[in-house]
Amino acid sequence: MIYVGVTGWGDHDLLYTNPEERKHKLSTYAGHFPTVEVDSSFYAIQPVKNYEKWNHETPDTFQFVVKVSREMSGHDREPKLPLKEVFERYRTSVEPLKQAGKLRAVLVQLPPWFDVSKPHLDYLRTIRAELADYEVAIEFRNPTWFSEAFRDRTLAFLTEQRFINTICDEPQTKESSIPFVPVVTHPSVAVVRLHGRNTAGWLRKPGMTSQEWRHVRCLYRYSEEELQQLADALKKVDEAADDVYVYFNNNSAGDAVPNAKRLIEILGTEYELAPSQISLF
Repeated sequence: MIYVGVTGWGDHDLLYTNPEERKHKLSTYAGHFPTVEVDSSFYAIQPVKNYEKWNHETPDTFQFVVKVSREMSGHDREPKLPLKEVFERYRTSVEPLKQAGKLRAVLVQLPPWFDVSKPHLDYLRTIRAELADYEVAIEFRNPTWFSEAFRDRTLAFLTEQRFINTICDEPQTKESSIPFVPVVTHPSVAVVRLHGRNTAGWLRKPGMTSQEWRHVRCLYRYSEEELQQLADALKKVDEAADDVYVYFNNNSAGDAVPNAKRLIEILGTEYELAPSQISLF
């Protein structure tokens, strides 16, 4: 089955039209979508109490995909703490969702400089060992992994390690992009992330602040034709995996929610959702 959601639940103003909904954003969100990608965990490992709270605010059928922290994914080349300790803290933090059966996968979004090399392959094996009890989705950003020379070997490696190939739709640049590779490498779950196709804003320009970059990086609304094409591709992915989790990350201008809602309509999918106080679409 294909489950559609968006990245995070805090910045989607279309979902929250009154003070009560803004006060209980995740509960309101769960009335619209069956799953969410947790992005805040990338910037800092979240305290256990946050995951306990999020578990209580969502129905039993709700599912989370939770990013690992930037120290774990290699974005911080010199982590402040030993990696063993960082992984242990992460595992402890997400335990409430794992125990509740709501942690569908953890997402490792690798940095652009993480190219094909023996040290990087070894580090992926370290990730697999440290997260042995979890379904782990790997998102590459360096194009070497899916170059003609390495594509088949990359997919074989992901399959061998029981990693989930994170299927990405994103702007295509030479420096920091991978192509759309709708190949399932894990039999039970696939993860798809839709970043938009704003090529001009995808790379951070000199002098641009992080906040400025965030405002343009995923500034894109998928057209009806593009959503129809994505739906066709997702149906094929669904034939190869038990469950497919799709997240729209194109929210620089609030486009993620309407695009996600429309994709659900195109797919003709119905979900068991939390009671929703409003109907927007």
